[in-house]
Amino acid sequence: MVRAFIFDLDGTLVETEHLKALSYAKAAQDLCPDCATEQEVLQAFKEVVGKSRHEVAQHIVEKFHLQDAASRRMNEFGVSTPWQTYVQIRLRIFDRMIEDPQTIRDSACSRTIDLLHRVRTMGCRTALTTASSCSRTQLMLRELGLRREFEFVATTDDVEHAKPDPEIYHLVLGELKLPPDECVALEDSLPGIQAAVAAGVPCIAVTTDFTRDVVHKACPVDPRWIVDDPAMLESTAMELVRLRKAA
Repeated sequence: MVRAFIFDLDGTLVETEHLKALSYAKAAQDLCPDCATEQEVLQAFKEVVGKSRHEVAQHIVEKFHLQDAASRRMNEFGVSTPWQTYVQIRLRIFDRMIEDPQTIRDSACSRTIDLLHRVRTMGCRTALTTASSCSRTQLMLRELGLRREFEFVATTDDVEHAKPDPEIYHLVLGELKLPPDECVALEDSLPGIQAAVAAGVPCIAVTTDFTRDVVHKACPVDPRWIVDDPAMLESTAMELVRLRKAA
């Protein structure tokens, strides 16, 4: 029996992965216009999407040899390492992007939001797990009109260890007071999927252009539960619910 659905935010309910990727690309060009093209950085982002901010930044800084350019601006941001400089530039760019509420609304993942409303009408409980901060999460939910749609919201501010560590899922399961096999998770990235699986929560992988290749290559869940076409999400979720009910 499925009693709860646990949703991811970035890449699952709202297409912020593209905005994040673009902010990393623009930050790289801000540091060193001749070191990489926008498309090259977007491609590099796909290799580490879903990983921690540190890991993503370090990967791109090293891949495109941005260390020297970033080092020269460490004092500007009061940081100690080149990757931190890169992060600060990237965050400044990203924050400007999402200052426009319409940008967030235009990035909504309508099929996933439709599923959220569907499972709530079925009487399922709903929760959110996200690697975003509490303040940014609340901003996103407000602009998407989803602030009242979740019984419990867990953000990166609430845990010590980010996905793929299952800590955030253990937190949500504890708050819902439900066993993992009575929940279903929806995640778009490999670390998120791995976190759900490690916590024992059946997971539907809702891939994006940024995560599809990595998810299929790693195959962390039964291929039946990997959704590449958003139009197939609701039917896939209902099939999983049916099978869990029959089990």
